[in-house]
Amino acid sequence: MSNLQKEDFSAWYIQTIKQADLMDYSPVRGCMIFKPDGYEIWEHIQEEFNKRFKEEGIRNAYFPMLIPESFFTKEKDHIEGFSPELPWVTEAAGEKLEERLALRPTSETMIGTAFSDWINSYRDLPYEINQWANVFRWEKKTLPFLRTSEFLWQEGHTAHEDEESARKRTMRMLTVYKEVIEELLAIPVYEGQKTPSERFAGAVDTFSVEAMMKDGKAVQAGTSHYMGTKFAEAFDIKYLNRNNEHVYAHTTSWGVSTRLIGATIMVHGDEQGLVLPPKVASRQVVLVPVGPWKKKPEIVERLEELLRDLKAQGIRAIIDDSDNSPGFKFNEWELRGVPMRIEFGPRDMENNQVMIKMRDIEGKEAVSLEGITDYVENALDEMQTRLLETARKNRQMHEYTHINTLEELKQHIEEKRAVGELPGFVLAGWDGELETEAKIKEETGFTTRNIPFHPSVEKESCIVSGKPAKHTVWLARAY
Repeated sequence: MSNLQKEDFSAWYIQTIKQADLMDYSPVRGCMIFKPDGYEIWEHIQEEFNKRFKEEGIRNAYFPMLIPESFFTKEKDHIEGFSPELPWVTEAAGEKLEERLALRPTSETMIGTAFSDWINSYRDLPYEINQWANVFRWEKKTLPFLRTSEFLWQEGHTAHEDEESARKRTMRMLTVYKEVIEELLAIPVYEGQKTPSERFAGAVDTFSVEAMMKDGKAVQAGTSHYMGTKFAEAFDIKYLNRNNEHVYAHTTSWGVSTRLIGATIMVHGDEQGLVLPPKVASRQVVLVPVGPWKKKPEIVERLEELLRDLKAQGIRAIIDDSDNSPGFKFNEWELRGVPMRIEFGPRDMENNQVMIKMRDIEGKEAVSLEGITDYVENALDEMQTRLLETARKNRQMHEYTHINTLEELKQHIEEKRAVGELPGFVLAGWDGELETEAKIKEETGFTTRNIPFHPSVEKESCIVSGKPAKHTVWLARAY
């Protein structure tokens, strides 16, 4: 990591996203403006998830942003979980509203109400939809992309005949999240179940994929929830089953948000700034004429021909033929995280070659113009794989499985801080008691991230109480 990354990771992060021109601050506290380069990353994330959802038979819908207060009161745990973060609309057209309207923190209540009308028979099930929307959580402490008062996300909602099919959908969507986050964003994740204190408000079980950032902290990258019949009972989602009986549906919900953009920046960025995986980059290749190219129009003509060929291959490329110096252009496109730079000048034309610089590795390579589009495609694929492998190695370097007591955890944190290293993720035993979980957070700032499905080590005793461990959990500081 660069000095700024080590000394003040948050400052490095803010500097990186500003230099990359991904966002700007909004006049409204805690809200941000997505600039085109930032929003296009989100569009590529949407495209991949939409493709996967449709393969699963899930269709998109859209629901109103304003939700009546009475909807929230139907499910006690849900309103308790969200009420501190809800912004309310109390007036419209100069008149006080009879009932307050919340700006949605999630659409569970609105969709539950609709499902109660739409689902009448087992023939209507499973009913599976997804919504792309903005949601609001009035955060006290904000960080662009990762934690904002308004953010963008998808929320899937499904209703099923029984627990088995609902749980199957819950786990399937967690797998989809893992696959897309690892394959598209090159971010390795830990799959597991959230502890009761960390599960979604009103859910029976919550499962998550957690990612480790370059500073060793965690980002909850996606969650999938099995709701049982709790929401069905609250919103009267009943159907006539195969035995001609009226019974409650089993429901699920699952979501990822624009915090995936923040995670991508924090996992792959380096001392120069942004590094984007090719699959999600708004521009994958920038073509830069070099040398006295203005005296030789054929330089740009040849680059324009190459640009057409790359676009025909589905590669997102542009030419930078601005008046800025080559050094300025090189620096600018590095800051913006463009995966590949292709330089072409008079000498390259004589040699029938281009010079290629990959964003994530040192040095340039001379490459023949013969078969150049195939070379570019392969090099981008290799970079995508390389970034995932690098992130996996970084994660493994900062996983700790040898810590067995709270004192050892405190000592570990202090020792790592003293030498400028990362406390990272700690695998620990937990006795399942809320009090012991709360004590870990209170004394170390670490929280349970999830109970991994396949821990590398099964812990026998609780890190706090010393009692037999009911679960092995990942602990980390989190954004």
